Amino acid sequence: MSEPDFWDDNERAQKIIAEANAVKSVVEEFRELESELEDLQTMLELIEEEEDDSLLADLRSGVEKLAGRLERFELQILLNQPYDRLNAILELHPGAGGTESQDWAEMLLRMYRRWAESKGFKVEVLDFLPGEEAGIKSVTLLIKGHNAYGYLKAEKGVHRLVRISPFDASGRRHTSFVSCDVVPEIEEDIDDIEIRQEDLRIDVYRSSGAGGQHVNTTDSAVRITHIPTGIVVTCQSERSQISNRERAMKILRSKLYERKLEEQRKQLEELRGEQTDISWGHQIRSYVFHPYSLVKDHRTQVETSNVQAVMDGEIDLFIDAYLRKTALKGDGTRSA
Repeated sequence: MSEPDFWDDNERAQKIIAEANAVKSVVEEFRELESELEDLQTMLELIEEEEDDSLLADLRSGVEKLAGRLERFELQILLNQPYDRLNAILELHPGAGGTESQDWAEMLLRMYRRWAESKGFKVEVLDFLPGEEAGIKSVTLLIKGHNAYGYLKAEKGVHRLVRISPFDASGRRHTSFVSCDVVPEIEEDIDDIEIRQEDLRIDVYRSSGAGGQHVNTTDSAVRITHIPTGIVVTCQSERSQISNRERAMKILRSKLYERKLEEQRKQLEELRGEQTDISWGHQIRSYVFHPYSLVKDHRTQVETSNVQAVMDGEIDLFIDAYLRKTALKGDGTRSA
């Protein structure tokens, strides 16, 4: 940042500043934790020397507070993979079930928005397709903030809902599924993903989602199909067709990167002889509203009966447990 030509490229400069601030915040928090620990050690020594039990309550309270902060700090340190620090692109797609599943997708959309707000992250709707009666057919969000992808990668998978359907006049219990896909927002200079222009089919159309009167007056929405892989991305969040195309290309680059990682994972699984069932019915988490209240993550066995809090965005207990589990090798040592 001290180089004379630092501000010649404003976009690059902003990225470096954001990265520097993120690193500074981690270092500053570590120093604060270190200082708190020293204060508590001093208090303990004072209690032992003067045999003054009046400070014991303050010491216990301070230790509990420090332990909580240390757990949260440790979680940040676990987010050490190459793309954990990046923004996240999150997509929700309802399964079979029509209005019921589409309504469940909208409930999850609200949950993730509430969670992002609690973290101070910014949420942008890149693509939105409303349901015919209620809910949503699909939605793509860009969640911007340090470690957004690192946290949200824990949410990738199928989410299952069991409840009495508000759309069933008979009051029967229904089971609905929504697929959540999460990829990092890959910048052009961050990976060696090659996208050839001749491999793309680009269509423009009139926007259909929420976003103001302008969205359905011009053909500004963009759909890009990557012919070799069949990957399709859409974006209709901006007024400008050019801006939507740029954003759609970012999403495509991110999806191609995720595909590349998935191919590498499959190759490793074949070498190890592992079998992983990723079919639609194998959910990562179940949300039961009836006949009892329970949200359970099937990967970590973490559960809570406070369904309303979870739907209001309190999902850190699931994210925390998943990240801690995946950061440990089979022998109990931490992965690099």
